[in-house]
Amino acid sequence: MKEKFIVTGMTCSACSAHVERAVAKLDGVKTVSVNLLTGVMIAEFDEKAVSAEKIVQSVVAAGYGARREADSPNEAKAAKDSGDRGRERDAAARSMKVRLAVSLVFMVLLMYVGMGGMLGAPLPSFLKGTQNAVTYAFLQFLLCLPVMYVNRAYYINGFKRLFTLSPNMDSLIAVGSAASLIYGIIAIFRMSFGLGSGDTALVERYSHDLYFESAGMILALVTVGKYLETLSKKRTGDALDKLRKLVPEKAVLIKDGEETVVDSSSLVIGDTVAIKAGMSVPADAVVTEGHAFIDESAISGESVPVEKTAGDKLVGGTVSRSGYLTARVTAVGGESVLAKIIGLVEDASLGKPPI
Repeated sequence: MKEKFIVTGMTCSACSAHVERAVAKLDGVKTVSVNLLTGVMIAEFDEKAVSAEKIVQSVVAAGYGARREADSPNEAKAAKDSGDRGRERDAAARSMKVRLAVSLVFMVLLMYVGMGGMLGAPLPSFLKGTQNAVTYAFLQFLLCLPVMYVNRAYYINGFKRLFTLSPNMDSLIAVGSAASLIYGIIAIFRMSFGLGSGDTALVERYSHDLYFESAGMILALVTVGKYLETLSKKRTGDALDKLRKLVPEKAVLIKDGEETVVDSSSLVIGDTVAIKAGMSVPADAVVTEGHAFIDESAISGESVPVEKTAGDKLVGGTVSRSGYLTARVTAVGGESVLAKIIGLVEDASLGKPPI
């Protein structure tokens, strides 16, 4: 069977590769594909040899979060669930924007202080000369701290993956920038010792061995890439959510001759629903009575509303522009046309070119 899982905690392609390898090692798993942008994993496996719970456990053991995608009885329920994920993506984009702004501002200041003198840029007198070497170094250290703080996620994720022997890009960033910072702190102590002992040669040597600007530059430039990646994830997720939101949350159910407003997610095959002018079709159905013009542009691209009468098929998510229909539900959940379109879009994003 083939099943979809939601994977969390991935930050780079190395993470998705680790997840794939962890799942592929399980007996009974035929194929596995992980999409970093959508956080989705598709696994094809033999139910008799391995269970979905075992697959989830293997991902968790690899250091990531995982769960089976909830089986929604209707696209409307999936649309509700996607609303939470949409808000999470918006929050992530806002957070990354703040990180990027802080990183760039302090990186520019840090580069000016650290490299400006080499380029002939004017520096304040209290930063010049051997006697001010510690002040010069300590100012760079202070400018570096905000960049490291707003990007602390690299250190948390990076060292966590490093200690679990599954290093990723965050591990490389964390080790590289931390090494630059630690060496700079050692240099400050050595310069302080040199000033105290009158060893100007020692002060001169370490004043040219400061790499705080390198630590800030590494974090800031990687954050630029992460910000663009976050925007890409947001666009991909929002595009799928727009498809899911085509199906309305409510439907008019006809039972024993009476009309009742119910959640679209509660509809089952065989139910009879009423579709009035201005309403969206709550599920795939066949018209039993009435006459109306249905706008199917969201599904087919056809801009002109299509006339529907008894016996015609309706697609969930399309909109009635005029008239009144009663229809019998023929497909819900994963069997509906809209769900299959969403599935094709997700499968296309999971596909990898042979190269």
